[in-house]
Amino acid sequence: MLLIAIVVFLLTAGFLFHWTQRERRAAVANLPGPFSWPVFGALQLMLKLNPKSFIEVSAKQVDKVGELQRVWVFNRLLILTCDVEFNEQLLSSQEHLVKHPVYKVLGQWLGNGLLLSDGKLWHQRRKIITPTFHFSILEQFVEVFDQQSNICIQRLEQMADGKTTFDVYPFICLAALDIIAETAMGTKVNAQMAESTPYANAVNECTALFAWRFMSVYLQSEFLFTLTRPHLKWRQTKLIRTMHEFTIKVIEQRRKTLEEEQLKKAEQLNKKTEDDVGRKRRMALLDVLLQASVDGRPLRNEEIREEVDTFMFEGHDTTASAISFCLWEISRHAKVQEKMLEEILQVLGTDHSRPITIRDLAELKYVECVIKESLRMHPPVPLVGRKLQTDFKYTHSKVGNGVIPAGTEILMAIIGQQNWKANFEDPWSFKPERHESGERSTNFAYVPFSAGPRNCIGQKFALLEMKMMLAKIVRAYELLPLGEKFYHVINIVLRSDTGIQLGMRKRMSSIAAT
Repeated sequence: MLLIAIVVFLLTAGFLFHWTQRERRAAVANLPGPFSWPVFGALQLMLKLNPKSFIEVSAKQVDKVGELQRVWVFNRLLILTCDVEFNEQLLSSQEHLVKHPVYKVLGQWLGNGLLLSDGKLWHQRRKIITPTFHFSILEQFVEVFDQQSNICIQRLEQMADGKTTFDVYPFICLAALDIIAETAMGTKVNAQMAESTPYANAVNECTALFAWRFMSVYLQSEFLFTLTRPHLKWRQTKLIRTMHEFTIKVIEQRRKTLEEEQLKKAEQLNKKTEDDVGRKRRMALLDVLLQASVDGRPLRNEEIREEVDTFMFEGHDTTASAISFCLWEISRHAKVQEKMLEEILQVLGTDHSRPITIRDLAELKYVECVIKESLRMHPPVPLVGRKLQTDFKYTHSKVGNGVIPAGTEILMAIIGQQNWKANFEDPWSFKPERHESGERSTNFAYVPFSAGPRNCIGQKFALLEMKMMLAKIVRAYELLPLGEKFYHVINIVLRSDTGIQLGMRKRMSSIAAT
């Protein structure tokens, strides 16, 4: 009898809550969507979705229902969209800037850094960090790209026998980690070398742990993660503590150095100190943050740490993904690789000891087209999520004008719209030439770095880094189509379920040069 009473109570409560959502349901009634059961919504569809099945299931759903659709899951209203017209209006909005709650999984590591913050705090941080990517600073960063790429080339040599199949991602990931550490913090972590630091190891392990958590809805809850995986929660806490302690130590050392420089005489202030190898000390993101102020006060160490940690997360994993997928495509398209090599040799020559400058990279036009095409097919951030704090009014040529109510979660499938037949002819074919006109780069159908106010602030940085690494790798090694095909895994950062497998053979020009 008690069991019957409980069931009746739960069903009654569920239907009452369902009835209270009638206004929100009416607001999105003009949008198509899958069949929704009372109370439970389209739970049958959501149960099919996971990081491995997302692309296949979503593509079938788009073919069946459309590029813009509403999905109810219990009391949650989700808008799933790969519709360019709708996405352009939302991404361009100055009001709807709050990220989807799933990003909060990273909160214990990144705090209120640029990725997770919103409102006034986000505007302040964005304004502070933007000058970091001025041409003069990027020019200095290119020196780091060059030096760390050379280490990567040396490490890849052990695999370049022309017959070994290997996963290139770990090599690229460590190189990207070394690059972002030196450019963001002005310090070396030697991730590519045998004597890698505990910090570099912690970043790699913690990034992998978060990627795994993103694959499970219930593990995205910190409470449920702690309850069901206490040993991993302990490990995560330890890793985050290691990273925070390292970052704070670097900040304090850098702040002390800056204060000492400011005490020198006026004529000495214009001179830059030299590091241990005799080169002028480069500007780093950290230097900009140390000299910044908010409401008349300097940033606290904790605030600076949040931004540095954000760059460490965003600046290595996304770039490593982008470069790795690009290498795979190059290895499977011999004519593309041949055309790339021709341009690289023409611009950079065969002298591997000559430093590559930012102006050299600007001349690699076809290499840039190859990068853009790979970013189109395999965007490092495949989904962009928002949580509406207020109603969002939109216009649409097919579904008409409408209002998405506050509280709605919106998932914009960047990977979907960039691989949709209505936006790109023959979308699943790798064709770098489609970017030679430059037209698609300004179209909202192509937004691998997102777009609008919350676009990727480091996209110029990332493109230069990609150009450097790809140019050096293709010049040194022939990429071979060995190994199996990759399978996309949809997380905050796009990954492959089978790694990025290929082979390499050392080029004769490289043998002659060495």
